Amino acid sequence: MRTISFRYPEGKQKALTLSYDDGQIFDRELVGILNEYNIKGTFHLNSGNFGKKQFVDATEIKELYKGHEVSVHTLTHPFLTQISNEEIITEILEDRKNLESLAGYPVRGMSYPFGDYNEELAKMLPALGIEYSRTVVSTHRFGLPSNFLTWHPTCHHNENILEKYKSFKKTLPWEQLTLFYVWGHSFEFEKDKNWDLIKEFCKTVSFDDSVWYATNIEIMDYIKALRNLKFSVDRKIVQNVSAIDVWISVDRQPVKIKSGEILYL
Repeated sequence: MRTISFRYPEGKQKALTLSYDDGQIFDRELVGILNEYNIKGTFHLNSGNFGKKQFVDATEIKELYKGHEVSVHTLTHPFLTQISNEEIITEILEDRKNLESLAGYPVRGMSYPFGDYNEELAKMLPALGIEYSRTVVSTHRFGLPSNFLTWHPTCHHNENILEKYKSFKKTLPWEQLTLFYVWGHSFEFEKDKNWDLIKEFCKTVSFDDSVWYATNIEIMDYIKALRNLKFSVDRKIVQNVSAIDVWISVDRQPVKIKSGEILYL
């Protein structure tokens, strides 16, 4: 039987995503750096803080984060496990509604304020339109999440990301899909006086044809589409029932399966 495995767009095996919280004014410089190197990021924002000291203004959201993803971080950044379910619903839905009105698209992702979550909270999220939520638990690995509602990143940007990227690049051709997921807060670069770190990282990882640069939501949507491929019993026929074109490898050769296509392998 032939060897069939999942692949990212264009048959790539590696993906990189960045995720930054709170929406402070230092996002402006961070976004500028990401744009310079064509790196994509997701920005989890507290819309209740827009316009306050040290926070971005509502009027700049659509243009500032253009080409990146805007995502929920709740309205006012509370510890979600310490408030009522009614307050949780308000915090998430009001933030979603505000962000959607500014960004101009459905907002479906989130990160937990303070990294604070529990199983009960995670189970509430789909009913509130949230399809993934990032934690602050560093895995120091490059695997994909089994549950997108408790999506653990690879590491914080202060956790030796340049050395970790070297390990990420050593992934062998027959291994599964890998993902390097970095998270943090842009104000930390200002506080720690280490803007050079993220500049050097972006310069190092950029323009690599073997890597797919994507937002959190793009990765989630793509992986879900891959996992929803329908194979025949003998693995000779595959159907892509999603709205996204996806890629697999057949005996290590890349194969594209278009949206809605039934393909004989």
